[in-house]
Amino acid sequence: MLKDQDRIFTNLYGMYDQSLAGAKKRGQWDGTGAILANGRDWIIEQVKASGLRGRGGAGFPTGLKWSFMPKESDGRPAFLTINADESEPGTCKDREIMRHDPHCLVEGALIAGFAMGAEAAYIYIRGEYVREKEALQRAIDEAYEDGLIGKNACGSGYDYDVYLHHGAGAYICGEETALLESLEGKKGMPRMKPPFPAGAGLYGCPTTVNNVESISVVPTILRRGPEWFASFGRPNNAGTKLFAMSGHVNTPCVVEEAMSIPMRELIEKHGGGIRGGWKNLKAVIPGGASCPVLPASMCNDAIMDFDWMRENRSSFGTACMIVMDQNTDVLKAIWRLTKFFSHESCGQCTPCREGTGWMARVMHRLVTGEAEIEEIDMLLSVTKQVEGHTICALGDASAWPIQGLVRHFREEIEDRIKAKKTGRMGAMAAE
Repeated sequence: MLKDQDRIFTNLYGMYDQSLAGAKKRGQWDGTGAILANGRDWIIEQVKASGLRGRGGAGFPTGLKWSFMPKESDGRPAFLTINADESEPGTCKDREIMRHDPHCLVEGALIAGFAMGAEAAYIYIRGEYVREKEALQRAIDEAYEDGLIGKNACGSGYDYDVYLHHGAGAYICGEETALLESLEGKKGMPRMKPPFPAGAGLYGCPTTVNNVESISVVPTILRRGPEWFASFGRPNNAGTKLFAMSGHVNTPCVVEEAMSIPMRELIEKHGGGIRGGWKNLKAVIPGGASCPVLPASMCNDAIMDFDWMRENRSSFGTACMIVMDQNTDVLKAIWRLTKFFSHESCGQCTPCREGTGWMARVMHRLVTGEAEIEEIDMLLSVTKQVEGHTICALGDASAWPIQGLVRHFREEIEDRIKAKKTGRMGAMAAE
């Protein structure tokens, strides 16, 4: 269990003062100018040494990502863009940072921007996050007034601006290049890569897109040293992390814990256990709606980190679990997610535009039991035709939940179809 003194987000639940004065009392903005004085390369090396991987779902090493930015300017300005468009169903962690501990993000934006030679940060915040936007804007205004950002930020001789941009509530704008398109005032549609944002991003300039949590933890890592951060979690899965759990736990919550914590320990200690006891668990989606579902039999030994989830054909994603007990119609749950991805597809790529709608319709037939047994394999083959054949990962995101469902709950799907045909319930359905 993570000790209180090792927590990075000290005001996650909004119990203390969120203003600049309160943030400074909790150790934020402490010696930021001195950190910047160490230079770009030092900051990037420290972040690399800490083992920090992106907290937005993909888990790409953060220091490595920053190092892709050009060392010498060719005359174009460089930008840092922060992805605060937290629109994945089940995911609700960055919201707590912006609402209660916004100075973590503003200070992180300054240090990260300095490390990549950026002249400004653009924070792209989800359309529905109105109160969060207000809290964040207040924090940015306070930092400007105190000389922490803006001209000669923190007395470092470096000029740096932070802008907050409110999205219009489109899920696709959480994809980094669609986010850039939307920031430029265009329709939020993913771009072809290459060129990658580090070469040509916002307004055709070198840009890095990072998640809110990835940026917010950086100041504390630099103050306490990368060895401290790397001491948590298994190798290649370092640090502390915000975990969330919703669904059928007794106390749904967002909590900061060490990486590689067993799933069961996380649910029992912080989620108050499963509604009706551990035996009542049916399935868990480990990290946001796009991650393949895990059945209860795997949750006993599941470890919450990138590598374990990948080895077990799921995904760690944002580490925001959706917990389902035995009362859940798991087919209906996955159909609902399929419908969501179909609705949020930007329609640019044919496999996704046509495939997500087709998958949602077949999923509905499975839910009602009106499908044929052969349609299960046909559905699976269509998910393979969508997965990996689209510009962005939305096609994959709609395919993976279905693949996880068929992999672990095939018997239940077949039972439902047979029951509809014969009027008799199978052993699975009668449980």
